[in-house]
Parts: sequence; structure tokens; C-alpha cells
Amino acid sequence: MELQKSGVIKALYLKAQADKAKAEMALHLLENQAVGIGDHTATDFFEDAEKALESLIDANDKIQLIKQKYDQYID
Repeated sequence: MELQKSGVIKALYLKAQADKAKAEMALHLLENQAVGIGDHTATDFFEDAEKALESLIDANDKIQLIKQKYDQYID
């Protein structure tokens, strides 16, 4: 059971890290390469940025919680 538990925790941790990287990439693209967005309105652009920020906050919260509670499973 311990091996299976550590596999689930590690998978959740790796997914949170991937989600963080995706959100950071989205924010970077919105900030630095907005020209390529095309037909987005200012509202669409802001909503996309807000979603990316919310995703980044969520991923960071998950990473922090897993490190606090399950650090022994993510080494």
C-alpha cells in the first residue's frame, strides 16, 4: 500500500508542476507576445490572463501542500 500511495502523491505533485509551467508560459506569452493573439478583444485578453493567474495560484497551492504534508513521497 505504501508504494501505491507514494506513486499517487508523486503523480499529483508532477501534475501540479506541469500545471504551474503551463500557467507561467501562458502569462509569459500574454505579456510578451500578445501581437500573435489576433482577434482577441481587451476583455478576452484580460480573462485569459486572469485564468492563467488563477491556474498558477492553484498549482502553487497544490505544490506547497504536497511538500508540507507528503514531502517523503516526492523525492
